[in-house]
Amino acid sequence: MDPSNQKHFEVVDYVIFAVLLAASVGIGLYYALSGGRQRTTQEFLMADRNMGCIPVSLSLIASFQSAVAIIGVPAEIYTYGTQYWFIGCAYILGLLIPAHVFIPVFYRLRLSSAYQYLELRFSKAVRICGTLTFICQMVIYMGVCVYTPAFALNAVTGFELWGAVLATGLVCTLYTTMGGLKAVIWTDVFQTVVMFAGQLAVIVVGVQKTGGVSEVWRKIWEGDRISGLDLNPDPTERHTFWTLGVGGIFLMLSLYGVNQAQVQRYLSSRTEKEAVRSCYLVFPSLQLALALSCVMGLVMFARYCDEDHSEKPSGLSMDAMVIYFVMDMLQGLPGLPGLFVACLFSAALSTISSAFNSLATVTMEDLIKPHFPAMTEARATLLSKALAMSYGLLCLAMAYVTHLMGDSVLQMALKIFGILGGPILGLFSLGIFFPWANSTGAVAGLGSGLAVAFWVAVGSILSHTSARSPTPECRVLLGPDNTTTTIHATLSNVTLSRPSGLKRFYSLSYMWYSAFNCFTVILIGLIISFLTGPTKKEDVHPGTVYPLLGKLVCFLSKPFKKKFYCVTPLGKTLSSEQWQPSQQKESNGSVLQQEERQSQAETESFFPAVEYETAV
Repeated sequence: MDPSNQKHFEVVDYVIFAVLLAASVGIGLYYALSGGRQRTTQEFLMADRNMGCIPVSLSLIASFQSAVAIIGVPAEIYTYGTQYWFIGCAYILGLLIPAHVFIPVFYRLRLSSAYQYLELRFSKAVRICGTLTFICQMVIYMGVCVYTPAFALNAVTGFELWGAVLATGLVCTLYTTMGGLKAVIWTDVFQTVVMFAGQLAVIVVGVQKTGGVSEVWRKIWEGDRISGLDLNPDPTERHTFWTLGVGGIFLMLSLYGVNQAQVQRYLSSRTEKEAVRSCYLVFPSLQLALALSCVMGLVMFARYCDEDHSEKPSGLSMDAMVIYFVMDMLQGLPGLPGLFVACLFSAALSTISSAFNSLATVTMEDLIKPHFPAMTEARATLLSKALAMSYGLLCLAMAYVTHLMGDSVLQMALKIFGILGGPILGLFSLGIFFPWANSTGAVAGLGSGLAVAFWVAVGSILSHTSARSPTPECRVLLGPDNTTTTIHATLSNVTLSRPSGLKRFYSLSYMWYSAFNCFTVILIGLIISFLTGPTKKEDVHPGTVYPLLGKLVCFLSKPFKKKFYCVTPLGKTLSSEQWQPSQQKESNGSVLQQEERQSQAETESFFPAVEYETAV
């Protein structure tokens, strides 16, 4: 890029950016020196299970609303139009189902790691497989999150690339290691406010410099950037209402239902009601975040659609164009460029710190503690902090390989969640909704789901089936008769041959990855479970199965509905002693099996009182 076209920070911008990093470290230092001073794993990893619904909900937003979304969504709207906005429809069921199904199951089992559930429901082997899949998912995603804002900033401003990467990674590692989950949640709250403020500032200034709201609307309407409701059922279409509104539900479930980074926040709440309430509060905030990102993309289009592009830096990706737009709009307004960059890095910090803490938790609870049950609390806490720091350094290493991926950052991130998050969602769904599934079926289902996921993803890359970006241009020219002619540069003039055979299979929209991989795990898991002997009613651990079938057949009489429940209802909360992995599924006559039989007997007598009870 020509250095003459680069935008530069002023001193006040650097000060605002530095204040953000200092504030994040300060919050971590405060929680390292206050309260229990992070001396126990319960406080370091679970925030002492004493968080309120508002900070938890803001933290849930910050974990999802990463720098990838702040850069990727405006770039998507600028390039393709507002069709992506329909993903907001998926937020409804994508948050209601976790609130009424997943949160009650996990909270009442008193878990620290979501993958403890897999051992209670299936076996230790399933738990380890699920944990390793999650670790791979988050480590790859962390590389994308930390590299994206640094790369975009470097492309436009010349800001030192690896200096920004190191600053993001090291600051995040520092406050996560010092302050634990409490520091992560409260920095998320602070960073969420900064995110919204930065985006709002860009939108307001952009609208003003483009000529006002009416002028912006005229340009985006003439530029055909307002998308209608596309009901095309073809699953190979990149974005339609079905891919976004239905496929997006499974993406949301993989994020807000079974992802350890989010589950850990639910479990840190004071009560189950607070956890459910925090999930409800996420909905309006996510809609606001989506709206801000989409409006920013539209303003960006209106700003550049009828201008001479000869002065625009050449060679910029659509993602880097977002930063160029921000710096172009805010140049000459001291402090505002620094505010948006602070917004961008706030999003990166919040996502990465959540990943560090959740990775440290699952590694400690799922891979280390079961092998060292006699480990002292002090040593376990010290090891948890060391793990958080180690994952921070690994994140920096992953940033080096991120640039090899050619998709837009938004599509790249959602593909990662679909390829690895979809099978994890299928594994949990297999255990929670299907009491007949056994351990062998779970392992076979997860393995098949991952194999098919990578097959489709690699096939998509090798066959180059990703949609090409149309040129986001709508020059408004004055004709010889003083009439206005709008030129739309789209792909409609190019005749594209529809792929067939395996290439059509590889053309599956990335928004369907989560759903497709989830159903693969469930289908294979059930088939293998029935072939190897389905799990018996008395062998299902109390509270690990949600009585979905019993609720769906509410029109049947009580004796029939009673058969469909077949497990301990969710009305019973287990004590911490009842779910210790060391006691789970031992030989006949073990303490746990006696508790299961006793709990089952209680269920039979207590059933009429709880059969209509909701999950909350």
